[in-house]
Amino acid sequence: MIFRQLFDRNSSTYTYLLADEISHQAVLIDPVSEHTALYLQLLNELQLDLTYAMDTHTHADHITALGKLREETGCMTLMGEQAGSACASGSFSNQQKISVGDVVITTLHTPGHTDDSYCFFVEVSEQHYLFSGDTLLIRGTGRTDFQNGDAVEQYQSLLQLLALPDSTWVYPAHDYKGYTVSTIEEEKRHNPRLQIANATQYKQIMDNLNLPDPKMMDVAVPANRACGDIS
Repeated sequence: MIFRQLFDRNSSTYTYLLADEISHQAVLIDPVSEHTALYLQLLNELQLDLTYAMDTHTHADHITALGKLREETGCMTLMGEQAGSACASGSFSNQQKISVGDVVITTLHTPGHTDDSYCFFVEVSEQHYLFSGDTLLIRGTGRTDFQNGDAVEQYQSLLQLLALPDSTWVYPAHDYKGYTVSTIEEEKRHNPRLQIANATQYKQIMDNLNLPDPKMMDVAVPANRACGDIS
């Protein structure tokens, strides 16, 4: 599997490129609009055909590149069925298999940060990869105070993720401290929001974060429901 991790400094967003080495089919996860030219350059340099561009959820802090990438490459754009995105080429639901050549992505519905939050699980040559969106961050978890977020639902989603193999690499949609990757085992041991006994305790933590709204929320959410169209 070809794998690249890309970063947007303005929103601290990670975008992931996965591709099959034989067929050269590729997918971009959580692409950011302003970096569309970079993605196209990388695809060209690696001689890859973009089959899918997909978001883990409707982001509130940046504009998605789904629409631009479809215009430029003819790829299919995908979002979770809960997003209700009329502009996307298609949608995915829980436990769906999306094939990019021989790379198979399993979609995991993990509501809590938003009601349309998903994680993507990949197994290649006995190594496991989790693209955890804003559900599980490195040493943290995604906020639950807007876009139909729910702390109790997120707690149940986290339990689902923590049941994955301990050696699973964890690649989140964002990082604000300089981390690039973790594992399920690391997060079990060292993530402070996971050192709790039950959903009630988790809800107490999340209900008292008192975080400001993302700066781009009023623009980003409606734009991302339209695949990045800000007109």
